[in-house]
Amino acid sequence: MCLATMYVHTAPGLALLVAANRDEFQDRPTRALAEWPDAPGVFAGRDAVAGGTWMGATRSGRFALVTNYREPGVPVLPDAPSRGALVGRFLQGTETPEGYMGQLTANMHRYAGFNLVVGDANAVWYVSNRGPAPRRLPPGRYVLSNHLLDSPWPKSLATQARIDTVLAEAGPLDDSALFSALRNRDVAHDDALPHTGLSLERERLLSSAFIISPTYGTRASTVYALANDGHARYIERRYDADGEAIGEHIETWQVQD
Repeated sequence: MCLATMYVHTAPGLALLVAANRDEFQDRPTRALAEWPDAPGVFAGRDAVAGGTWMGATRSGRFALVTNYREPGVPVLPDAPSRGALVGRFLQGTETPEGYMGQLTANMHRYAGFNLVVGDANAVWYVSNRGPAPRRLPPGRYVLSNHLLDSPWPKSLATQARIDTVLAEAGPLDDSALFSALRNRDVAHDDALPHTGLSLERERLLSSAFIISPTYGTRASTVYALANDGHARYIERRYDADGEAIGEHIETWQVQD
């Protein structure tokens, strides 16, 4: 997951709303959103290489997502664990969000740079191994890309503004409007680009919310909504290298304790 807007007890009637894009290399094998056969009650896409996931939710109301922290040139430990496992372990576990964050602290340095959000209907927590200590997110709106939470990258600010407009004009259940907001291909002006160590051409490419290129781009968009009454709705739309939709999957369920 490389861009996620999150509304924690802020969107009308919802405990949590997430609208997100997953960017990835086009040739990396991926399984579509589904209930995991080896972990009943877990709904997520899956990285077919390392077995983890970028985002998922469960029948019991748990939720998690991870983004990479962009730092080209920083060496990765040869035995670094998959960052996708951070999401999978929380979804399959029983620890509270706070407890899970506490367990991670001692080993976070082993991973390449990441941002992690975990939560349920009661609490949402955030941590980055390139930032301060884990913290609970109070009710509010948040945006996350490949830097720290709420870093003012152009595509982060633009996407949050678009989702804000959808919520104000159409409401949180207008999936068509939410997915449309995620398909913004505007490229940031050069003077607004972040300086992360990539070439100018690459920074331009990655500055749009919806990325299209032959080798790397937006592979899926996702909307996850958890209502105050426990009804969950999870929708994934998948795209090819030209940005054309190639599939959609919808899961709905009532959260069970």
